[in-house]
Amino acid sequence: MNSSEEIAVSGMSAGRSAMRMGPAELVQAAAMARRFYLEGKSKIQIAEEFGVSRFKVARVLETALERDLVRIEIRVPAELDAERSDALRARYGLRHAVVVESPAEAEETPDPENLGEVAADLLGELVNEGDVLGLAWGRSTIHMAAALDRLPPCTVVQLTGVYDAGTSERGSVEAVRRAAQVSGGDAHPIYAPMLLPDAATAAALRNQTGIARAFEYFDKVTVACVSIGSWEPGISTVHDMLSDEERAHYASLGVAAEMAAHLFDAEGRRIGRDLGERCITVKADQLRRIPEVVAIAGGQRKAAAIDAVLRSGLVTSLVTDTSAADYLMTAGPTPKPTLGRADPDGH
Repeated sequence: MNSSEEIAVSGMSAGRSAMRMGPAELVQAAAMARRFYLEGKSKIQIAEEFGVSRFKVARVLETALERDLVRIEIRVPAELDAERSDALRARYGLRHAVVVESPAEAEETPDPENLGEVAADLLGELVNEGDVLGLAWGRSTIHMAAALDRLPPCTVVQLTGVYDAGTSERGSVEAVRRAAQVSGGDAHPIYAPMLLPDAATAAALRNQTGIARAFEYFDKVTVACVSIGSWEPGISTVHDMLSDEERAHYASLGVAAEMAAHLFDAEGRRIGRDLGERCITVKADQLRRIPEVVAIAGGQRKAAAIDAVLRSGLVTSLVTDTSAADYLMTAGPTPKPTLGRADPDGH
């Protein structure tokens, strides 16, 4: 991310309280502060240079802060909300939480495109050379892939089938290709619909050579990127693919959210597991074993769904917006820490 810390070190103009230090003390304190804050030298290195103990260096640096000789300003880009990000990370026990300012003109729009841009920067930090990056279908992951401009050499694999196989070139297949192109690694797309008419058809497709090859990488994924959908038209891919009768059935089970074709109730428990037998997707227990699972989702209309998925324990990091974050900070009882990776089946 593009955060930065600005450290201003001043000398004789440090303020009235600092003027209680003599000129020699001021000069030495300023020099030590420059070495420590700006040049990155250790207290032991500074002590050796100035011929004093490291405890003396620590006292001088502490005094410099107390007396305004050193001013530290922590600044992040205006679109990032550092306070909400830290609070959200702590509440859900996440590894990373990045909250972006919601666009004023599109408060009701789920997954603003700038979430994808920030997620692309986050992946640039999280992915290391030799990793296997998994991408699940979703508008937010597609936006993320389009915004990628740096990624260490890694293998990229598609974690779900596509919403419409006829649009795969503009969807998750293209996202996988784009990420692989940026990283210079291999791409393993899945040319198949996410949802099939029945379990037998889905099983037959999983055994096809190209799809089976992609599935072989699921247990090797080290970083995954997923989207979250709430159970309503236009906000959930799975909802839109089902018949009215099927939607009513899963609604009666209490579905509140979906992620990678897995359904969750408001408490984060998986429901409707029979649907997974008809889907081309990574399994929930495979997701739980992935070290880093980044969810990209925002907007008021998705806020309750985000809460449900976070409570499942499958997600380790989140990129969202202030609109959803404000809901999440007061949504129900404090969740169990996500990094415990609770079993969403309740086992």
